[in-house]
Amino acid sequence: MPHPPAPRRPHGALTLALLALVGVALLLGFVALGVWQVERRAWKLDLIARVDARLHAPAQPLPPASQWPGLDVAANTYTPMRLQGRWLPGKTVLTQATTELGAGFWVLTPLQLADGGQVLVNRGFIPQALRRQWPQQDSIGAQDGTATVAGLLRASEPGGGFLRRNDPAAQRWHSRDVAAIAQAQGLTHAAPFFIDAGIPSAAPLPAPGAMSEAALAAAGPWPRPGMTVVRFHNSHLSYALTWFTLAALVIAAAVLVARYELRLRRTQRHHHAPSP
Repeated sequence: MPHPPAPRRPHGALTLALLALVGVALLLGFVALGVWQVERRAWKLDLIARVDARLHAPAQPLPPASQWPGLDVAANTYTPMRLQGRWLPGKTVLTQATTELGAGFWVLTPLQLADGGQVLVNRGFIPQALRRQWPQQDSIGAQDGTATVAGLLRASEPGGGFLRRNDPAAQRWHSRDVAAIAQAQGLTHAAPFFIDAGIPSAAPLPAPGAMSEAALAAAGPWPRPGMTVVRFHNSHLSYALTWFTLAALVIAAAVLVARYELRLRRTQRHHHAPSP
């Protein structure tokens, strides 16, 4: 008659110590990541509140060019600004854009200020169908009168788009890179930011594909300002819950391992106990 299998032996003290060390490291790491995401969520909510307050504030005069080197652009992003100057014809560039109206281009034209500074102004969006004839259709033309612009201060977008680099020599722009555009257009006193003309409106826009390209191009006037999208991705709460859940699973796994080891030790004691 075959002998019954010997009961499994408990793990040694060294193995259990290593498992405990790994478990503690995982637990502390997951808890730290969860706390970090909670802090990030608080920071993001505060940022959203501050930006929303800026968006609803009245437009203020643009700081003079002498203050631009010390201006904290990040802290003033989306602040409504008002500026006055003279358009510089022949200096307009088109940068690729994807908007609620579909694919197209942002129209950026520098505004020459009285104090010598130059500010790139995103005058708005034009659809893809207007790309070829746009230089001839630009209403700025050779205007040299004074223009007043109200819009949102925006930070530069250096580098280009996703997997696409700006090509200044070919005038192919995938992002609103202020420094690169200023250098390519010969702007020697350009601001380290640009202005999105117009204040975002809650008015509904036609959905992409709802109009043909020809119909959309005829639905001007173009460029269309006020299409800045102010949206912040805020998934920090779900990330925090994920990390805290993993921490709880580590605790649950530790409890299961501890109970299993205690059961093995009880079984071993019973197996080696002398028979009466």
